Amino acid sequence: MSTEEISRGLKHYRRIAKQDVLRAPETPNPDAFRVHAESRREIYSALSDCAASGSSEDVINRALDYYRQLPFVTGTKEGEFPDIKGKENALENFFLMIGLDPKVRREARKDRKSLQDFLAGK
Repeated sequence: MSTEEISRGLKHYRRIAKQDVLRAPETPNPDAFRVHAESRREIYSALSDCAASGSSEDVINRALDYYRQLPFVTGTKEGEFPDIKGKENALENFFLMIGLDPKVRREARKDRKSLQDFLAGK
């Protein structure tokens, strides 16, 4: 994908996240829903900035770096860690959008810390 195509896709995802921020008050857990949507927008904006000044490979590498930095929050209660879950969701959406080889994502996933290690600063 070209950086222009990546930018267009990210712009579309940012719009969806913005709509989700606006509809958060209508949801059962408005604060968590809003934070999740804002976190997705934050990732999409950061990747868009990277696409504006770098290559497609730069954007993909940045996304993989962000992904590696996230702790595992799978299995936590709904509404817990909406910021981390939102970032993870945004990055996984991005990987689907660009057609990233699942093996590459799995390799990056292996580098992620457990939630306990992350919270302990390890």
